[in-house]
Order: sequence, then C-alpha cells, then structure tokens
Amino acid sequence: MDLFTVWHVRHAKFLDGSPTEHFDEDGDLSWDEQSGDVLKNLGTYSTKSEAEGRIERARQQPGFKDEPECFMIDTSTLGEDQWTDGFVTIPHE
Repeated sequence: MDLFTVWHVRHAKFLDGSPTEHFDEDGDLSWDEQSGDVLKNLGTYSTKSEAEGRIERARQQPGFKDEPECFMIDTSTLGEDQWTDGFVTIPHE
C-alpha cells in the first residue's frame, strides 16, 4: 500500500536581502536546514488525491500561503524500510 506524505518548506530569509532560492537548477524544491530552512510534515494520506487536498487547504493558512509552491508529496510503501543505512554524527563547531 502506498502512502503519500505532504511536506512544506519554509525558506529562511537572508538578512542582507539576497533572494531566497526555492528550487534547484532542475526545478526541484530545495532546502537547507543548516541555513535555517524548516521542513514541516503536514500529514500522511492513503491517496494522492487526499494529499493534494491537504496542500490546497494549507495554501489558505497563514505562513503556508506565503510560499504556496513550496509543497511536495513524498510517496512511500507501508511496511517498507525508508532509511536503510546508518549515519555518522559530525560535531558542530
């Protein structure tokens, strides 16, 4: 069974007024949490149509309507491992 998770990226604003990059050169939504971008999980749905409906509802809400194109739907399969490797912690200076 496929599941559809809705995400929104709130992009950080640069103090010097530099433009915020919302998409990469391929047109895919991009973000950098280390630079202050915040990724929000808005919910997981059993159909793509329900996920798209959630995006439409969120676009009417404060904050989300300021970045109406910064949504994405991530598809996964119920019962399937998503993170299959370990990880390394790198100390922050």
